[in-house]
Amino acid sequence: MTANNVIVKEISRNLYILRANDNETRFFEALWKIPEGITYNAYLLLTEEGAVLLDLWKKSFSKKLIETLKCIIDLKDIKYVIIHHAEPDHTGSLPELLKHNDKVTVIGQPLAKSILENFYRINLRFKPVKDREELRIREKTLKIIHTPWLHWPETIMTFLEEENILFSCDAFGGYSVPSSVFDENDEVIAKYIPYVRKYFATVIGHYRNFVIKNVEKISNLNIRIIAPAHGLVWVKKPQDIINYYVKLAKGEAEVGKVTVLYSSMYGNVESAISEVTKMLLSKGFKVKVYRFTGKHQDALSDIVSDIIDSEALIVGAATYEVGIFPQIKHVLEIIIHKLSMEKPVLIISSYGWGGIAGRKISKILTDGRFKVFDVIEFRGAT
Repeated sequence: MTANNVIVKEISRNLYILRANDNETRFFEALWKIPEGITYNAYLLLTEEGAVLLDLWKKSFSKKLIETLKCIIDLKDIKYVIIHHAEPDHTGSLPELLKHNDKVTVIGQPLAKSILENFYRINLRFKPVKDREELRIREKTLKIIHTPWLHWPETIMTFLEEENILFSCDAFGGYSVPSSVFDENDEVIAKYIPYVRKYFATVIGHYRNFVIKNVEKISNLNIRIIAPAHGLVWVKKPQDIINYYVKLAKGEAEVGKVTVLYSSMYGNVESAISEVTKMLLSKGFKVKVYRFTGKHQDALSDIVSDIIDSEALIVGAATYEVGIFPQIKHVLEIIIHKLSMEKPVLIISSYGWGGIAGRKISKILTDGRFKVFDVIEFRGAT
């Protein structure tokens, strides 16, 4: 079923994905620019004991979720709602569901109860679950796996043992509204993967060390399908998305990729950056350039996305009021917060009456574990 930005498909017998396509949100978390959109994936499991809803949609899709569920089942037949992560993009429609069925038992990590009740001012019939606890719901076995800091402390995953399906919440997800529900072929995957990288860098990046720890926790599971809360469902190559997340978590670089970030008020820094970029391109490097000028301002989400798998970073900025040009300073602070990692950096800076930006940029990046190998500072024009 496909209608009004909603897709319903059967993943396996009596298990459905309910996908809402959000093409309206332009800044995810009111911060990350996503013209590509995003999906909210909920899952409905039908059992002889009653239905289990795994996650929901954001508040603005509440009525659509109710309409979609009614096309499949009687809402009174929903016995459990598993909350993998309490953030409102996965739980915003919970109050609307409870209006139609107040007998639902909400299942989640213990901390999720207080978060949800305070978010929505509701009282829940709540069942807390321990790490690796198994829930037997008639003919189905659901193993709960605590995966803290992917990307909140109460995040969990669920493994449906009879089908070998992992419901992974934010982990293994990505931005965009893919044309396919599943990883049908290499073309679909190739188009989608840049949005996975962008999603990882902006949402998961700060907690990337926990990716390694939590992947170890699921390494002994015989995973046949990965069903995340955003983006593609991985039915053909589930291990590929796990491997890609691990690669990003480790900060493994794409060979020859360099990200260039600069600001230029009157063209002096831009001229210097242009010369460096030409040299890199002539030597076969893949160069991604982001700039803040009087005519162009690039998206923070794209900058962070490309830095995570670059071999090196070049930063250019002039001294501005005895400091760093404000936009560059802001971007650097976000980079350090999300992607603190050991990558080499070249700094290029200009000044009028006194140079200081180069040194300050160097300190910010060095404190963030980046390896500054040179600072080129010049007065006026190159």
